[in-house]
Amino acid sequence: MDLLPSAEQRELTSAAAEFFAEQIPVSTIRERRDEPTAIAAKLWTAGAELGLLGLSAPEEVGGSGRDLPDEALLFREVGRALVPGPFVTTVLGARLAASTGNHELATNIVEGRCAVAAGLLNAARLSPEQLTGRVRVVDPGGTGYVLVVGTDGAGLVETAALADVRPLESIDPGSRLADATADDTPVTCWVAASDDPIRLRGAVLTAAQLVGIAEATRDLATEHAKTRVQFGRPIGVHQAVKHRCADMAVNADAALQQTLFAAVCLATGRADATFQVLAAKVVAGRAAIDNAAECIQIHGGMGYTYEHDAHLYLKRAHVLDQLFGSRTDHLTPLLAEAAAQ
Repeated sequence: MDLLPSAEQRELTSAAAEFFAEQIPVSTIRERRDEPTAIAAKLWTAGAELGLLGLSAPEEVGGSGRDLPDEALLFREVGRALVPGPFVTTVLGARLAASTGNHELATNIVEGRCAVAAGLLNAARLSPEQLTGRVRVVDPGGTGYVLVVGTDGAGLVETAALADVRPLESIDPGSRLADATADDTPVTCWVAASDDPIRLRGAVLTAAQLVGIAEATRDLATEHAKTRVQFGRPIGVHQAVKHRCADMAVNADAALQQTLFAAVCLATGRADATFQVLAAKVVAGRAAIDNAAECIQIHGGMGYTYEHDAHLYLKRAHVLDQLFGSRTDHLTPLLAEAAAQ
């Protein structure tokens, strides 16, 4: 199986990486740390115009109709650039709305007029008709809907329909958190997991973001190891540093290959797709957190300062690790899965 990106895929990711570097640099996270949303509305709209929100949505709602591997490569760049905002859940929300026939809502999402936050079911009950209980919402500011995902399927509920919304402090200055109450809140759109595995797709795209973080922190650490000179020599010549950089490279590549393979498996309907997706989320989460922590260590005292970017990657990795199931959540069902093909 050829996992190398095609020329068209390289062009897509290159355009996205250029947009992120020019319009949404990492410094934006610090600049907007006290704002209700981590990304400005005009930049969200610009991303929609570039086609970032409708890559897998059907063409009749303004999407591109691309496959999951294309999305995974795109979200690898989102993670590498540490782009804030509910991109994954908005992309999934557009797909969900389109698949249930709500083309007006899907079009609004794809064109950037309606964003979709992530809803974590803490002590809530989700059915195709309604959502009841406490929900942890990630990046709720400026969103019209919240994507909630259960074992049986996924649905959209209106953000305004949630009650008792209480902002929470987030370890990641690029993410916003809130607790909310759903009192038999109607589910606007619902798709069963057997019809479209939204939870697994979300796990793949989140794993792709974690891959980007693992790669970005690997690059930050190795560049510092080559240019930081102590006692007349770069610190990278010492085994204690160079071996850590080598381990980071192995972690990042293992996460990349597993995530791309999982995307292909899910897109082609392989029998072991669930196994491969859960493995990707576990491997990518571990790679991102371990690499980000090592990056801070290699930078020494500089890596612990708020002005440096290293800690931002570690904090985002911990937040993403919780979306669509944490490593702890996935290990038991992963071990219960049949052996991979």
